[in-house]
Amino acid sequence: MREELLAIIEKNSRMGLKELAILLGVEEVQVANELAAMEAEGIICGYHTLIDWEKTSKDKVTALIEVRVTPQRGQGFDSIAERIYQYPEVQSVYLISGSYDLMVILEGKTLREVSAFVSDKLSTLDSVLSAATHFILKKYKDHGTVLSKKKEDEREMITP
Repeated sequence: MREELLAIIEKNSRMGLKELAILLGVEEVQVANELAAMEAEGIICGYHTLIDWEKTSKDKVTALIEVRVTPQRGQGFDSIAERIYQYPEVQSVYLISGSYDLMVILEGKTLREVSAFVSDKLSTLDSVLSAATHFILKKYKDHGTVLSKKKEDEREMITP
């Protein structure tokens, strides 16, 4: 039941206990207990709402920053990753394979604000060797949800 429950709430975390119980064929109390257990175990780390910020009046810029670092003896990449994710502007930090070591996802109000963070804070950290910044210009799909759906052609076909 655990993996099935996780798959359902990953797509829609607003689904109620009653609906979840019906979908899983179990009692509501079982669903509630399982959710509580997975939260306590750290399997469920939080509940988030996906927002298409382009449809609001809020100015928001998202950047993907590839960072090459020197791993620390005995700690690998964990220590520098922890220092980076402490900044409030940082949304995510991932250890990645390839030419770079870390992928940092950062949000700011403007391109200039994000650039200043990279040059003034991120690049000045002792272990950081280099960083490459990529700005997200448009999101088409995020967390499995399509954000920019094509509008259907509502014109009527006229035949002679």
